[in-house]
Amino acid sequence: MKKLWMLIGAVLVLGVSGCNTMAGLGKDTQAAGSALENAAKK
Repeated sequence: MKKLWMLIGAVLVLGVSGCNTMAGLGKDTQAAGSALENAAKK
């Protein structure tokens, strides 16, 4: 039973860190798109 709880905890930690990584990637992509858009307007 203890191994099951450790496995569940590990999956939750990886899931949360994965979501944060994807959110960061989305912000980076958005910033790059904004920079490209601003460069095109000049």
